[in-house]
Amino acid sequence: MERNFKNVLIISFGFLLLFTAYGGLQSLQSSLHSEEGLGVASLSVLYAALILSSMFLPPILIKKLGCKWTIAGSMCCYITFSLGNFSASWYTLIPTSVILGLGGAPLWSAKCTYLTIAGNAYAEKAKRSGKDIINQYFGVFFLIFQSSGIWGNLISSLIFSQASNKVELSEENLECCGAYDCTTGTSNATGSAEPSSSLIYTLLGIYTASGVLAVLLIVIFLDQIKSDQAEAEKERLEAPSFWATFLATFQQLKDKRQCLLIPLTMYSGFEQAFLSGDYTKTYVTCALGIHYVGYVMICFSAVNSLCSLLFGKISQFTGRKLLFALATITNAACITALLLWKPHPKQLAVFFVFPALWGLSDAVWQTQTNGLYGTLFEKHKEAAFANYRLWESLGFVIAFGYSPRLQVHTKLYVLLAVLALAAVTYGAVEHLEERSSPRAPPAAAAEKENVGPLTQDTHM
Repeated sequence: MERNFKNVLIISFGFLLLFTAYGGLQSLQSSLHSEEGLGVASLSVLYAALILSSMFLPPILIKKLGCKWTIAGSMCCYITFSLGNFSASWYTLIPTSVILGLGGAPLWSAKCTYLTIAGNAYAEKAKRSGKDIINQYFGVFFLIFQSSGIWGNLISSLIFSQASNKVELSEENLECCGAYDCTTGTSNATGSAEPSSSLIYTLLGIYTASGVLAVLLIVIFLDQIKSDQAEAEKERLEAPSFWATFLATFQQLKDKRQCLLIPLTMYSGFEQAFLSGDYTKTYVTCALGIHYVGYVMICFSAVNSLCSLLFGKISQFTGRKLLFALATITNAACITALLLWKPHPKQLAVFFVFPALWGLSDAVWQTQTNGLYGTLFEKHKEAAFANYRLWESLGFVIAFGYSPRLQVHTKLYVLLAVLALAAVTYGAVEHLEERSSPRAPPAAAAEKENVGPLTQDTHM
């Protein structure tokens, strides 16, 4: 147990270091590289590469390299993205975004595979349930990993708050902030001071060092999986061919419920992209300055983590419908308020209210949609979750893709329309379920708990 648990902690802290850098950098892309929409374009390309990667790379790399070296190699792909930001241009950020996207799926798949093998190995020795040990390991992993959003954003805010060239914005400049922004497709025109090159390089240096430490931690301290366990896992990976998995993903679309869940799954990508790409740039950076982006995203991450834990516990009492209704109403209210609100530095608290409410909604979208997929498609989980990754990533690609070309109020209307469609199609799924089985199986809540940790890997 001690050796296995040590490995769980090494992977957890490796991911914490890596995503401290990536999470902080993702939140800043739209603000740091706003010229011609370079920042959001790089994120769009990144998620497009992730879609391609998730379709064929994970089984191939895990089979050839093993879990340890797949994790280490994929982490190096994330470091290239930090390096690309040192000299940000279309020729550096786009290629490094592709590299990161290609490394994303193997990284998460190898992590899942490693923890699963470690959990099963210990359970066999201890004569305990493999599922219980695996859930315990994933619980530890996500407890440590989820805090990366706090540390990465805290570092960026502390560094950028050192800037000596902060400026007071005039009322005229503040008119350019918010839903009817005047900054689309160009650099920030409000006069909000950009951080100096030295501060940006300091931040990128810290983020790069954090990624390098993550790789060293894995390479030096993570144990290689024993040969007999690795061989058993290789046999499992060989069972379905790439084409079989690829076809199963699209054959899953024959299920009417899967098709109806596409808007809900894509909305998860749309809403996350809006917060990290548009809210941070046209509301926070525009009115308060880039040094507040980190604090605002910390608020989102903290509420998201707490609510994920809370909703995972209370869903067995409230049922998922009530939680989906809560998230829909909360998100719709936020979108409407963002259309009407004119951001002003004197209303500092309001800048944190929106990400807090957004975090509450996102916690429902993540935990309950994962649980819904696991419950509805119990016999075809691999194909179902491949669809989950595909459609959520496509939501990111589309949202980041159109971000530089549309004004914020248009994007908010799109968000509202997709949310309304998602609510209707989700309602149709629940209606179909009620017709086919009047009573929900008692195992549904337990199933939700079991799939939760294993499938929240769509967050890059």
